[in-house]
Amino acid sequence: MTLCRTALLAGLAAAFMAGWQAPVLAQQAESTAPETAAQQREPGRGPVTNLPLPRYVTLKPGEANARRGPGLSHRIDWVFVRPGMPLRITAEYEHWRRVEDAEGFGGWVHYTRLSGVRSAVIAVDMAELRNRPDPNAAVVLKAERNVTARIMQCKDGWCRLNIDGEKGWVPITSLWGVEPDEILE
Repeated sequence: MTLCRTALLAGLAAAFMAGWQAPVLAQQAESTAPETAAQQREPGRGPVTNLPLPRYVTLKPGEANARRGPGLSHRIDWVFVRPGMPLRITAEYEHWRRVEDAEGFGGWVHYTRLSGVRSAVIAVDMAELRNRPDPNAAVVLKAERNVTARIMQCKDGWCRLNIDGEKGWVPITSLWGVEPDEILE
């Protein structure tokens, strides 16, 4: 191998290791093509569904493989097995959604493994569910950290939950799976 070819290969290897990517010649800064629908969407919206990002969904029954990338060819890093657990969608690509759980674990999951039914995880050591959305209301149930509950309604900083048929109100700050100012009817 000649010295010049060896130097070129060493330079390419160093650039690759440093994260260098070859320029894409097909892209030009002064494109005259009209904007696509995806380019016209509001910021903070998914390019596939046009729904808000991030947003919460629930795992359907059965297992869901969390992959390194959006496609069956990507390695499985994680397997979600807890039906009804809330997941946060942070990105979309075709039929794939990048999700994470309350602990930050996740990956790309096929959209058929996800449901729009909302649930939340108790995020405090012991949550007191009350008979109405009032800190002075009677406690009807206590739930430990990491218990999964179906969200029935959220308003004014409180969520009404269903845990195995028992219902009660809990402050929204005690939950993971719902935004602090979110309203659900």
